Amino acid sequence: MINQTNIRKAAMFVVVLCMAFFSLSSVNAQSHKKFKVIAFYTGRNDLAHISFMHEANRWFPAMAKKYNFTYDSTNNWANMNPEFLAKYQVVIFLDTRADNPEQRAAFEQYMKKGGAWMGFHFSAFALTPSDFPQNWDWYHNEFLGSGQYVSNTWHPTPAILHVEDPNHPVTKGLPTTFKTNPNEWYRWEHDLRKNPNIDILLAVDSTSFPLGTGPKLYEIWHSGYYPVAWTNKNYHMVYFNIGHNAMDYDGGTNKELSQTFENVDVDKLIINSLLWLGRGK
Repeated sequence: MINQTNIRKAAMFVVVLCMAFFSLSSVNAQSHKKFKVIAFYTGRNDLAHISFMHEANRWFPAMAKKYNFTYDSTNNWANMNPEFLAKYQVVIFLDTRADNPEQRAAFEQYMKKGGAWMGFHFSAFALTPSDFPQNWDWYHNEFLGSGQYVSNTWHPTPAILHVEDPNHPVTKGLPTTFKTNPNEWYRWEHDLRKNPNIDILLAVDSTSFPLGTGPKLYEIWHSGYYPVAWTNKNYHMVYFNIGHNAMDYDGGTNKELSQTFENVDVDKLIINSLLWLGRGK
């Protein structure tokens, strides 16, 4: 005789199993959903920045195929408007920033409404007086928190970076310290450690010192605290002070001497960040 109780238990088990399966499938689909990335660049200032821009515009499309996102790029900053930005989940600044007041307002509103942003190296640069003065307080003081550029190392050189926040999705799977490819490192006006809105993800490790080769003594760092990557807790963003390839300036050939993305740990850092930005918190 068939036991009705066992049949009901078996049926219930099948129902629960199916619910769990569809729930897991839904979560998995959500975590791997396709998102759209737009990278803005200028490509006119400093051959090292231009080299990085071209490298990025080769590397990101290759990663897009692997990680299920679409990557577009433009040097037309007039596209920095609400209608255009609404098509994308992530905005990248490869080398500079918006300078037109309407473009700046559009980007600020995009971020305040939940947009995501990734910035590299020179995109945070501001120095008054210069061709890129600090005349965008929201971006440099509130959003980035760094204020103006103060100084840099020279020549471009690798650094040992230390993971400051190992619990953040951006640093997941990274070793506690790792070595980068050559880069020009920046020092900033504001101490980001004193800003409660800033979460410093990576900083120059003390084993990097002396950092830089000169010939000017102030271009060689012997001590200090230098953030390299951070996020602002009030926005969905991450900034990296990397994006300056080594070039043969001294030899006069202007040949590329290094690439930024030919580094396993840096590549993982950038992909971690992009997936975190594109797929949501």
